Amino acid sequence: MKRAGMLRQVSDFSDFSRGHRLQELLCQGEEPSHVQSSPDGQHLLVLQKSRPPPLPRVVAFQRHGISGTDLERNWQPPQPALVGLLFLQSPVTLGSWVLAIVWEHGRTEVWHFVVAVGWQLLQTLELCQGARARIISVCSQGGSLVWCEERPPLDAHSDMSKCALRFCVCTRALEVGEQGVQLGTVRIVLHNSPEYQVLASPQHVFLVPATASFATTSKFLLIWHSKKAKLTITAPSAGFVHSKVLRSSSESDFRKLLLGSVGLLSGLAPLDIHTSAVSNSGGLLLVSTKGAVNVVEPDGTQRHIFDLERGPLAQGSLVQLKTFGSILACVLAGVLYLVDQNSGRLVEKKILSMKEVHFLESPGEEDSIQLLTQTGIYSFSLSKPEDSSRPEPCLVEMVFEEACRYYQRRSLSSSKLTVEKLKKGGVFQAPVALASILQHSLHQKQKPAQGLQDTYGTLLSTMSLELQSYMSLELLKTCVVCAPESEMESYCEELVEQEISRILHSDMDKDNLAYLNSIFASFPKAAWKATRSCLQLQQNGDGLLVARATPEVWKKVLGGPQQEEVGQNGVVPLFEIICASFLRFKPKWLPSFVELTQQYVSVSWPYSSKEGPEGRVPLYKRALGVLARKNKRSEADDEMELELLLCSKRPKAVLQALHLLIHLKRWQQVVEVAEKFSKLSPLLNKEIFTTLLAEFAQHRELDPYLDRLWPLCPAELTASDILTVVLQHLPRSQEDPVPFSSEGNQLTVGLLKPLLQRVVQRPCIQDEMYSDALQSPTFPPPTPPREH
Repeated sequence: MKRAGMLRQVSDFSDFSRGHRLQELLCQGEEPSHVQSSPDGQHLLVLQKSRPPPLPRVVAFQRHGISGTDLERNWQPPQPALVGLLFLQSPVTLGSWVLAIVWEHGRTEVWHFVVAVGWQLLQTLELCQGARARIISVCSQGGSLVWCEERPPLDAHSDMSKCALRFCVCTRALEVGEQGVQLGTVRIVLHNSPEYQVLASPQHVFLVPATASFATTSKFLLIWHSKKAKLTITAPSAGFVHSKVLRSSSESDFRKLLLGSVGLLSGLAPLDIHTSAVSNSGGLLLVSTKGAVNVVEPDGTQRHIFDLERGPLAQGSLVQLKTFGSILACVLAGVLYLVDQNSGRLVEKKILSMKEVHFLESPGEEDSIQLLTQTGIYSFSLSKPEDSSRPEPCLVEMVFEEACRYYQRRSLSSSKLTVEKLKKGGVFQAPVALASILQHSLHQKQKPAQGLQDTYGTLLSTMSLELQSYMSLELLKTCVVCAPESEMESYCEELVEQEISRILHSDMDKDNLAYLNSIFASFPKAAWKATRSCLQLQQNGDGLLVARATPEVWKKVLGGPQQEEVGQNGVVPLFEIICASFLRFKPKWLPSFVELTQQYVSVSWPYSSKEGPEGRVPLYKRALGVLARKNKRSEADDEMELELLLCSKRPKAVLQALHLLIHLKRWQQVVEVAEKFSKLSPLLNKEIFTTLLAEFAQHRELDPYLDRLWPLCPAELTASDILTVVLQHLPRSQEDPVPFSSEGNQLTVGLLKPLLQRVVQRPCIQDEMYSDALQSPTFPPPTPPREH
């Protein structure tokens, strides 16, 4: 884990052009200024919205002595207000950008900075097509602008409260070339919608309901996937709700989008959003009025990160959010919180003496946070611990926290168990003993038992192997921190393998499962190699996949928390994680792996046991669910679906695969599957033959395979049954039937004759029952002699 360093001043305002003017602007006005950095961190924009005097203005400042013409724009009410300062990528020069200043009535000024020349106005454009449109919120994604605009009703006297769906979300490409700036055509993302605040990540745009429209759209968010032209509905209280691809402008209507989800959305809790921002990983950060910080991922799932200590947040209180690598920085009421986004652990909490603080961009310096205040620029370093082989100071606290969770789950009391109660109570000795061993033994150079109580000596000898494993893990972490790039991959693979092996040999609860999810997401290749090692997966001499894992490991893989137990917040069961790894790194092995797991299930759990994995959702269906979640579908995925269905050997799955092959018109494979799986059971044989006989009645594609198809006819089918199936599935012709068709694709008696002959000539079951009586030499039998 990263640790926070000291907060130190790295620069005063002398780094900026007109530094005294910058300090003056930051100190003016009652309302906080809006400060924004350019992508390269070399330019600073200050937007001051305080009431006159002075007038609202936006001023640009350059860092590190970059000279040139300054940029300063101000406006005087009732002029339209400024709604956005956006940096857009310029395709002319790699890494260059332009500044777009967007005003409320749609006028957009595009500026470009040239070294030694300064700011130059490239062009003034009009974003909106209607003269009465008013932009509410705007953001930039790549080289495009996305905005929400208000389109007032034509009747000026209309009640605005009854026209809540008077807004429209639009997008437009802004191309900067050698000939100037050009605007693309307006594309409507959503029309007849409520008011939304638009926030852009590199791949997605989040539509957050504005405070004024909470009464109508207070229960869900929208996520627009620009490349797929898809809108996703998600609710923080329920996760993913629905997604729809917008193929035409008629499908972009807000009311039509919600048509299929009204019932579900009406029962959800209303949104609780105080502040929202986009993280550097592409998620949407949300702060509730209660101080809870959550992240909504682009797929619609939500994850809780941290709870701010200050209770309910007031309406006007300012919360600033920004991510630096894996660290979330949050400033609230003069307190800086640094939180690990992955674990939710508070890294550092600092009380600031500055009244107004702004985060600055620091490209290439993810291990430091730069803050702009009224007295200068301050830096806050995030560094690795110098000696990571020593136990962390929080290790002992982690022991007591884990013990709290363990005992709380098993307690019948409703009272909350805390770390302080655990330390002072004296009832639970296990965490106290373990904490003492860790405090006195792990980092001592002399004998480990020195300074310990006599009663802990036996425990220490029992734990010696576990302590050695812990120390080797700490040593490996040190190697990872200090290793050159060439050796980093091998160390990471070893570390991941140790962690996965440790979890597979411990209790597979929800916390461990969430941790495994994060490992597979962060180190997919290393996790795949570790999985192969832990399960001992390899091919034998015949090319078949074999696994030599212990029964305990198999039970962890198949019998851990299932999807209905872990919820919908992006955490998936271990079996699904491993299947996803197979699909990514060794897709040909996935059907064999599913077949292996089914063999193990049949041995370890009784048939149809609800405790086993097959008692819930069959394993082949879970593997198919992983396959269905792939972003792009290919022909190889269709083949994989067929193999997964057939390897299960379940009647429904085999019939589903047969129908899929018929749909693909792969008749050779249809017949091969029928021949192979008709031997499994008489009932499946009858279903397969009836399905193929129906296909035979409709077209002539199966005619070359009739000599292989007729032997599959079940013994209980009679000629009457066969003719009934054929007549039910004959294609209906639009014209009057004629004796001799010129098309040559109709079913004839000659094609059906071999099957009927086979059925008629086959001995009847009743004939076999009475064959002995019918074959007697005389009929009826002679009268027995009378007794005198």
